Amino acid sequence: MENGYSPTIGLEVHAELKTLSKMFCACRNNPDEKEPNLNICHICTGQPGALPTINREAVRSVLLIGTALQSRLADFTEFDRKHYFYPDIPKGYQISQYAYPLVSGGSLSNVEITRIHLEEDTAKSLHGDKDKSQIDFNRSGVPLMELVTEPVIKSGKQAAQFARELQLLIRFLGIGSANMEKGEMRVEANLSLSLDKTLGTKVEIKNLNSFRSMEKAIDFEINRQTKILSEGGEIKQETLGWDEVKQVTVSRRDKEESHDYRYFPEPDLPPLKISEIPEFKINRESLPELPWEVRKRYIDDLGISEIQVDVFLDQPELTKFFEDTIKLLPKDIKDGVQKSANYITSDVVGILKELNSEKVPFTPQNFAELITMITKAELSSRGAKDVLLLMLKSDESPRTLAENNNLIQASNKEEMSFLVKEIISENPEVVEDYRKGKESALQFLIGQGMKKSKGSANPQVLKKLFENTI
Repeated sequence: MENGYSPTIGLEVHAELKTLSKMFCACRNNPDEKEPNLNICHICTGQPGALPTINREAVRSVLLIGTALQSRLADFTEFDRKHYFYPDIPKGYQISQYAYPLVSGGSLSNVEITRIHLEEDTAKSLHGDKDKSQIDFNRSGVPLMELVTEPVIKSGKQAAQFARELQLLIRFLGIGSANMEKGEMRVEANLSLSLDKTLGTKVEIKNLNSFRSMEKAIDFEINRQTKILSEGGEIKQETLGWDEVKQVTVSRRDKEESHDYRYFPEPDLPPLKISEIPEFKINRESLPELPWEVRKRYIDDLGISEIQVDVFLDQPELTKFFEDTIKLLPKDIKDGVQKSANYITSDVVGILKELNSEKVPFTPQNFAELITMITKAELSSRGAKDVLLLMLKSDESPRTLAENNNLIQASNKEEMSFLVKEIISENPEVVEDYRKGKESALQFLIGQGMKKSKGSANPQVLKKLFENTI
């Protein structure tokens, strides 16, 4: 609270659902299609007399997320017409839900949910020449989930954290990709400042397309309104945008209210009785492990750091690869789980970035064998990185690759003792420095051992041999 003013923030989050077809027609759901107006029909382009039908998988997806959030699932629901007039809505209305949403209540990241409902996405307006705009209807009619929170959020940081958790949940349930850069998940923030429990004028910040932008826009608006009210000014009820370049909110238009949309039940779609449709019977036990459950298990049971857990949660493919790997590790090796996490969240992530891919290019079986060799000191850290790179080009086992490329780490003390004696005889001055207590001299000698063995010597064995020999 600044100068007595307390922010009250609610979010509206739209997320496209990953169904095969669109919300009310059989057209392919592929909003990334490069060729304009390919996946279209008379329904999603709003031709006169077109009759929509309901996508069952889209309804089920929203019920899944409601179950995960411990919300109330509707037994009776219906679709409504939401009237507004933009070029990307050719019917002059959007099919949405108003009085009877699919989901009510629940919470996520300590933020209470008001409702979650289904609607159709709009077409995409393309503004090229100054005097001409074009419309691409490939996105028109894509199933769109809208989640509305209670106005209980107090900062940009809290809003961004909620949106991150929602994105993770959508991905873990497999109902969408929720990529904000592609517009698959869009966030709007409704914000007002209150003084002495008197709620101030509400503004809406639209089309926040990254967590960073969301946090900055909300915090900027809190500061802007606080300054205006502190100086005796008034807040105008309006819709704002976020200027990423200037880092300020900018006015777009006056804010609409629900009565402006003139909602009424969609006459071309029947109401749904959820309990009478078998595929809509969902219980908590049927859901996969949820992000917050994975986070708790990884930290409490597996001892993985929060930073590493965040890497896994952001990439479900990586999480599955990690899970499959640790199941294959021998029971008698120590630190296998932690080393798997270390190598996946650093080396493997780096490889995926270079390949510009989300799919790990080797099998969990081969990766588990690599981790086993590392934990048994058969590979040095340098050798392990070299084997990883070789695994990108070959399906052979890590052991075979290491043996064929002389990367197996030597640990035979008898063989290595000859190497140690040779290095000692070649570096008498360094040996004398070590005898006088200079620890860096020992590191130099170990380095010489690694160099002469071309990285195959076990540095820990070398260290012991030098200490015992000098």
